[in-house]
Amino acid sequence: MPTQRPSVVVTRRLPTPVEARMAELFDVTLNADDAKMDRAALARAMQAADVLVPCVTDPLDAALLAQAGPRLKLIANYGAGVDHIDVATARQRGILVSNTPGVMTEDTADMTIALILAVVRRIPEGLAVMQAGDWEGWAPTAFLGGRITGRKLGILGMGRIGQALARRARAFGIEVHYHNRRRLRPEIEAEYQATYWESLDQMVSRMDIISVNCPHTPATFHLMNARRLKLMKPDAVIVNTSRGEVIDENALTRMLRAGEIAGAGLDVFERGAEINPRLRALPNVVLLPHMGSATVEGRIEMGEKVIVNIQTFADGHRPPDLVVPGML
Repeated sequence: MPTQRPSVVVTRRLPTPVEARMAELFDVTLNADDAKMDRAALARAMQAADVLVPCVTDPLDAALLAQAGPRLKLIANYGAGVDHIDVATARQRGILVSNTPGVMTEDTADMTIALILAVVRRIPEGLAVMQAGDWEGWAPTAFLGGRITGRKLGILGMGRIGQALARRARAFGIEVHYHNRRRLRPEIEAEYQATYWESLDQMVSRMDIISVNCPHTPATFHLMNARRLKLMKPDAVIVNTSRGEVIDENALTRMLRAGEIAGAGLDVFERGAEINPRLRALPNVVLLPHMGSATVEGRIEMGEKVIVNIQTFADGHRPPDLVVPGML
């Protein structure tokens, strides 16, 4: 790294306090109009900068990383997930990758509970009637949803967010079940009164609610595939605030349309912003535009982590949130 202030390119608009602090510390190029960079723009940024600050909308694959200039030594990702970055190729080219873990844990768990409530209690349907001015008054059988107390929640991925969700679920009187790469320690299971399922198939077939909280990796791509979705009970619902690629979206859409799954709450989608129009048309589905971490506090904290990673690296030390290939 050069001894002068590092040259940093930020691919999207960040909260104003974060951008102001970056301008104080680094030779930073900001994206004032917040337009998504195309591949050519990303390549130019990687050729000109010491540090690139991308986010989930910036796919940095091997072909694009091959165009990086010799100056680029750190990709300080604005976000926890790094499945849009070929981390192994970056490291082979001498480029470190950092992320912002832990910052969005509570916010994403909050949104997961919100989606569960929205789907089970049919909140968007009631909202739509009110906004259209079509409500004709209370009726005993109108907008009947379900009670979430006593339901069985199967958490797919019991990391930070999964455990934060478990805490909230217990407060609602929901039974907590989980499937994870590794079983939690007994004292953690006891804290959440959580039941571990070694078999994902067996857990999925017995739950009232499935929540996807695992990252997208080659091993988790379409983990909830057509066969596994068919194991769900017809009155069960599924929510996803993690990564869209974990669910086979076409299979999910078919089953929702056929009434084989009662409902879904999705904050992420398999093809990013390209959402299946048949999915959008379903009344038993709640769709959100990737809002899981969208709090002012969370986004500022994410920016602060990015700054710490860059400054620590510029000072000649290992970034505290270094991503190690193979450990995701």
